[in-house]
Amino acid sequence: MTKIPNVSYTQLLQSKLPAGGVTIFSVMSRLAEDVGAINLGQGFPDFNCSPQLIDAVERHMREGHNQYAPMLGVYALREALARKIELLYGRQYDRDVCDVRCNRGFVQHAYRPRQTR
Repeated sequence: MTKIPNVSYTQLLQSKLPAGGVTIFSVMSRLAEDVGAINLGQGFPDFNCSPQLIDAVERHMREGHNQYAPMLGVYALREALARKIELLYGRQYDRDVCDVRCNRGFVQHAYRPRQTR
């Protein structure tokens, strides 16, 4: 990048982020602490997981399940969710045409419907 004389890079670039303030992560962390809930937000929970979970993760990693899931979620999981919803609520969803989706987290889950408008 060619440097423009007498102008700093910070003067050329303006942040798109809001100036300071409290993040949603801070708000939710405080709320979880106040009500004694388990915080599943960024960097939490703050306790060790079960040895069974560690064993299961290791087993699946060794079996080659170490890539990001497809954008719609793993087909077998979508299929199992559709079956469970049908058994519990009598509603049928077609996992082949994206009636059932598995997202990586709330932000992705909340953003997806807005993409389809």
